[in-house]
Amino acid sequence: MTAEGFDALAANFTDRTVVTYDPRGLGRSIRTDGRSDHTPQQQAADLHLLIEALDAGPVDVFASSGGAVTALELVATHPGDVVTLVAHEPPINAVLPDAAGAERARAAFHEAYQANGFGAGMAAFTAMTSWQGEFTDDYFAQPMPDPAMLGMPADDGTRDDPLLSKNSWAISDYRPDPGLLTAASTRIVIAVGEESAGTYTARTAIGTAALLGQEAVVFPSHHGGFLGGQFGYAGKPEEFAARLREVLAAG
Repeated sequence: MTAEGFDALAANFTDRTVVTYDPRGLGRSIRTDGRSDHTPQQQAADLHLLIEALDAGPVDVFASSGGAVTALELVATHPGDVVTLVAHEPPINAVLPDAAGAERARAAFHEAYQANGFGAGMAAFTAMTSWQGEFTDDYFAQPMPDPAMLGMPADDGTRDDPLLSKNSWAISDYRPDPGLLTAASTRIVIAVGEESAGTYTARTAIGTAALLGQEAVVFPSHHGGFLGGQFGYAGKPEEFAARLREVLAAG
């Protein structure tokens, strides 16, 4: 996600200095190194350099989804950068009991994308992320969803979408080091949306929290609970911000 995804959340923190940014290779960040992959290690190294360049550390960090994985890697490698990390629904397959099933489901939406384009891939991705519980035989027995029925666009000919291609597989393949994370001076809070219960990213949040010897903290709304309505997946940004403020103050 690029910076504008956090506008609605940041608007509720006018009493703080809030920095949002476009990660390497996304939005306004144009890569010149010839690569298109997105790894937590590279993104965390970039975030460390950003904090240094701003002379702003140590900072509080709110990060969601793939960004939450980046932030966990930042704490593992540069714990002095972060006072409190609130990591919201990090999609980490390794913490699931059905990790192999999650990888198979990921491969299925990638294959749908490669075969039939963005709409088909996004429809399959939506099926994966809205599925309740483990990825059982029942999940794989269901037919691929019709993208037209979900209002998804037709094939635009591209096959390098950062979400649907393999460019970001390193994120969901990430294996957090519980020893480094629990030894860090950073206070780590793993967050889960109340409306996400039972879904893939709720389960990965709960699994990540358990790996760190804690319980996930419940936040309002869903996986995009901090989003405003302009993205077509509106959350509850005001309620989300109030909960985030409580969690940060508790530290």
